[in-house]
Amino acid sequence: MADAQAAAAGKKKFKKKATEKNPNPNPNPSGVVAEAISNGHAQPEVEELKATNKTTAKTQPTTTVVEKEVEVATGSGKSQDGEEEPQPLPSTSVEVTPTITAEPQLPEPAISADEIVYKEYEAEHQMHDIMRLIQAELSEPYSIYTYRYFIYNWPKLCFLASHDNQYVGAIVCKLDMHMNVRRGYIAMLAVRKEYRKLKIGTTLAMLADNADEVVLETEMRNEPALRLYENLGFVRDKRLFRYYLNGVDALRLKLWFR
Repeated sequence: MADAQAAAAGKKKFKKKATEKNPNPNPNPSGVVAEAISNGHAQPEVEELKATNKTTAKTQPTTTVVEKEVEVATGSGKSQDGEEEPQPLPSTSVEVTPTITAEPQLPEPAISADEIVYKEYEAEHQMHDIMRLIQAELSEPYSIYTYRYFIYNWPKLCFLASHDNQYVGAIVCKLDMHMNVRRGYIAMLAVRKEYRKLKIGTTLAMLADNADEVVLETEMRNEPALRLYENLGFVRDKRLFRYYLNGVDALRLKLWFR
């Protein structure tokens, strides 16, 4: 019995000493932190966060206001001070579109082939009319001596076509012997453009038919002349390189009558 009482008394002393050393036998660190937060120990961090939020909150509305002011100024034409800014005047210049004028086409004469009059060369006064007609239609320039060579030597082989006392076509030819063959040569043939669908060139070429064969030269690029002669029966006999003064090649055409 005495030993039990001594043991109980020893336990009480041990508990008293432990209590004196640690007055709070169940420490609560989280409670300490909570108490410290409630007492203001962590206040600087909270204030700093609040200050940051306040700064951000102040900055965002300011930015929005500035954007709205810019939008208002742009839409109404007013500056931030309320003064109206001058608006650019509308352009009064008119864009001019260039117009391309087509070249007028020559009207076809309202005449028939029966109204064309054909005649032989008669005298010197017709020389300048022949020259003017041929020079206007042919690219090869001829001197007056060339005309006189053909016309003075073979006046019966020079024919003209006229309408209303105006010459609209002419042909200049010659005839000589070539290897026992009477060869005719068409030196010049021209018809005004507005009369070319009346077969004047064909008629003029057929007037000089007192030969066994006929030859001529024409430019390779002169398609209308080539069609005319080929329709008459001419064939391409030879190509003459750089035959004309302008450097263009020529084709020699030939037609046989007999």
